[in-house]
Amino acid sequence: MKHFININDIPTKDLRKILTDAKKRKNLRKNLNNLDVDKNLPLKGKMLIQMFEKSSLRTRLSFYLAIKQLGGSTLTLRPDELHLSKGGESIEDTAKILSNFGDIFMLRTDNDKKLEEFKKYISIPIINGLSPSSHPTQILSDIFTVEEIKKKPISKLNIVWIGDINNVLNSLVAASLKFSFKLNIGCPKRYQSNKKFLKYIKKNKNKIYIFDDPKKAVIGADVIFSDKVVSMNDKVDKIKKLNHFKKFRIDKKLMSYAKKDCIFLHCLPRGKEVDEEVFLSKQSKVWLQALNRVHVQKSILLYTIGKLR
Repeated sequence: MKHFININDIPTKDLRKILTDAKKRKNLRKNLNNLDVDKNLPLKGKMLIQMFEKSSLRTRLSFYLAIKQLGGSTLTLRPDELHLSKGGESIEDTAKILSNFGDIFMLRTDNDKKLEEFKKYISIPIINGLSPSSHPTQILSDIFTVEEIKKKPISKLNIVWIGDINNVLNSLVAASLKFSFKLNIGCPKRYQSNKKFLKYIKKNKNKIYIFDDPKKAVIGADVIFSDKVVSMNDKVDKIKKLNHFKKFRIDKKLMSYAKKDCIFLHCLPRGKEVDEEVFLSKQSKVWLQALNRVHVQKSILLYTIGKLR
């Protein structure tokens, strides 16, 4: 049994095995429909329990299809349906019940400590479907998409992030160290004040660079990542924040400083951080990026339960 909570907790060789397996599984599904099951049914009889404390579209759909294609089943829970939220039941007791009924637990949470507490008491694998500090399934899938399009290891590419310092970026930074790729971060100086994050950047200064000028950040980029500037639970003056990120908006002019074959990725949902012309351009690979979540998450499920080929 192996948990999948943060990218920096997982050996690089295991992350690479997941990506390799996902590539094989995607190739084998070229002529199959979404609900057609994989021939060998590796998770037949297994159940994935999902719990969402935050809104979800892509994570919910992709994990649903992932377990179905592997021959298993899924049950989706909302916290307001459980005694954990309404009746004061402890995480310890909830975790023990989940362990008795399910085989894998996926949690999308608004609290990192909750993930750690579930990990302490649960006796089945737990997958982080998103937390305030991390989004590991998203970033591993994004690496899969980058390598699929560019047809080379991500370690040979220049990766750029334009936007706020958030959970998705935290996982991208962790991945840059695991897979040894250069990462430029473009973010307004006033939003670079996360001391823990800056300490991490300084410690790994040979590979990770941070700029308060988006043009300098994207020069020579093979891939540009972005995310919504104002997140779901962002307790800030939204108009003021959007104004601070105005010159970091990704438009055709900013893209022109990157390589001609540079691609644009966005974990979605989108906001005003990207111009419509870029988002709907040939350089944008956001729809493939979202679809690839299914393939990579299938391999993550197999990894956690010890059935990765």
